[in-house]
Amino acid sequence: MIDGNPVIDFHGHPGRWGDSVNSPERVLPAMDAVGIDKAVLFNIWHPEGTRANDDTVALIAQAPDRFMGFAYVSPLMPEGMVAELERAVDQLGLVGIKLYPPFTNIKLNERPWFPIYEFANARRLPLLWHTGIEPENWPCYVGDVAPHFPDARFVCGHSGNCPPMREMAIEVARANENVFLETCSTFRTPGAIEELVNGAGADRVLFGSDIPLMDPRPQLGKILTADIDDDAKRLIIGQNALRLLDRG
Repeated sequence: MIDGNPVIDFHGHPGRWGDSVNSPERVLPAMDAVGIDKAVLFNIWHPEGTRANDDTVALIAQAPDRFMGFAYVSPLMPEGMVAELERAVDQLGLVGIKLYPPFTNIKLNERPWFPIYEFANARRLPLLWHTGIEPENWPCYVGDVAPHFPDARFVCGHSGNCPPMREMAIEVARANENVFLETCSTFRTPGAIEELVNGAGADRVLFGSDIPLMDPRPQLGKILTADIDDDAKRLIIGQNALRLLDRG
């Protein structure tokens, strides 16, 4: 916690590209160093989802008070996609969905993704997309989808990353109450957090670090040092995440 406020990291990849790590030893020290109470983790390395989700659950089991998990599936393997989501949520206890369009070359507003959106809508789940400069990941596509699935909670991972895509993500969040912006980014543009808050509102912004691929200290630090009020910081570092993870 920071000053009595919970800190929830909404974006974590255990392991490295092409591999998975079922040990908390790489993640917990980084969380402890910066005061992160809980981290949302997901594994995107296996397109059928089964191995990825089993690995995520195995990691959570080693520190269940610190980790939460999102399910992963891919429209490249559509036959078992919904069944795997049912297994991951109903049997394994995962609490949201992570999608990674760069592995698919399928735009976020195209039909192969829709069964996932329908599932998230029916279960009132948060759904975290990777958004960025790649053509299949543009945040504007989130705006095409969000109005049709009002009970899903769509989160633009990285908030589009670079300035033009970030502006697009803000516009989509402003137009859709079920769209949120997550902050982890390799583009550390000064004033980015202020831009998100001023553009979309502090109640629509979520802290994420990309732990352990990126060091969470600067990712959290850019929020804590932003020129926004303390109430906004409390929302971003944890309170908004608690609200999204509440399926009531």
